[in-house]
Amino acid sequence: MFGDLNRAEIIGNITSDLQVKYIGNGSAVTSFGIATNRRYKSPTSEEWKEETTFHNIVVWGKQAEGLAERAHKGTRIYISGRLQTRSWDDAEGKKNYKTEITAEQLILLDRYERGPSAGGSSGAEGGFTKSNAPTNKIASTEVNETKPTKAKAKKDDTVIDPDDLPF
Repeated sequence: MFGDLNRAEIIGNITSDLQVKYIGNGSAVTSFGIATNRRYKSPTSEEWKEETTFHNIVVWGKQAEGLAERAHKGTRIYISGRLQTRSWDDAEGKKNYKTEITAEQLILLDRYERGPSAGGSSGAEGGFTKSNAPTNKIASTEVNETKPTKAKAKKDDTVIDPDDLPF
């Protein structure tokens, strides 16, 4: 009676600049890594330690194209999606496996541009959902690169305002 659940949600930093590729049928795809950090207190020394985990992310379609325009290495991002493991045989015939999060919802969490590779968007307002459309007006607004401006947008409950986060 109960269905299965395959859901992953992470907040972290993109580990490399994004490149969009196109497959045989013309669909856009980008894959990249995200680093997340876990902070914990060591039970033996009472010292705080930090552990970094790297996640493989895949984004398809218009989402991939829009994300590549707005995000870059170091961009903080929220990703919600499903886990998927794919396999392939290498040149020596060895079976390889890779587990990835296939993104369904993306929200850029950076507040400000970090330089010329930022793509002209302030980031925090740039949310994308499975429908491949920006979740609010600001995400699709072009920003003057010499002087970033912040437009007022109608309150949208699907976009997380970084000022509302408890950390």
